[in-house]
Amino acid sequence: MSPQKAWDRVQAARQPNRPKAMDLIPYLIDHFIELSGDRHYGDDQALLGGLGSFEGQPITILAQSKGRDLQENMSRHFGMMHPEGYRKAMRLAKQAEKFKRPILCLVDTAGAYPGLGAEERGQAEAIAASLKLFATLKTPVITVVLSEGGSGGALALSVCDKLYMLENAIYSILSPEGFASILWKDESRAAEAAELMECTAQDLYAKKLIDGIIPEPAQGFASGIPDVVAQIKDLLRQDLNTLGSLKETVLLDRRYAKYRQIGARV
Repeated sequence: MSPQKAWDRVQAARQPNRPKAMDLIPYLIDHFIELSGDRHYGDDQALLGGLGSFEGQPITILAQSKGRDLQENMSRHFGMMHPEGYRKAMRLAKQAEKFKRPILCLVDTAGAYPGLGAEERGQAEAIAASLKLFATLKTPVITVVLSEGGSGGALALSVCDKLYMLENAIYSILSPEGFASILWKDESRAAEAAELMECTAQDLYAKKLIDGIIPEPAQGFASGIPDVVAQIKDLLRQDLNTLGSLKETVLLDRRYAKYRQIGARV
């Protein structure tokens, strides 16, 4: 795909017909079994979590899940997780660690759910606890940003050993509209804000904040799901083989060093 401006990629990431996590999982994972609930409050449909098999190897899936239409998006909160969603993710992550299953996280959210109820039930604490847990999980964690990766809502599932982004995905501290509203009090300058934020996969790879970019078909992600999935499978196969061969102490030391280096760069 030819070079694009940041705002073009923001718009591509938000295309209504862009494939969602639920579209990819059947291509990626065999025998997927969804697991629900956080064992504290309830189930959050914004997180599609469960376990399955990747080329014969058991694996846990944690996928932020937008809907394909308005009704489905309403039920899934447009992929914006509540505290119970992060607690469900942590429950399944601990289960994966116990049974020595690697974890694949699929990120696709504008951010954590901003409602009053989410705050009352401990949104910030749940995100902080998720960051802490994933930093110390004794099992490989691989994250792929499918479309939008917004703020702490995305970061909570992005403390990992390998982090990849699709070519037209974005990852940022907040939306370009929010950035423009704060900086200039003018949401209409979102396109300008997107350039300043350097939120594209290309920007983040250049800064060595992600481990790789997954190309998309020239006609867009929706036109070639199998091609994109094949590339994700290649990365998974390679990383699971490499990371799975490491001792737990080495895995944790490498993850710690990875984020110390990122902290030093930013």
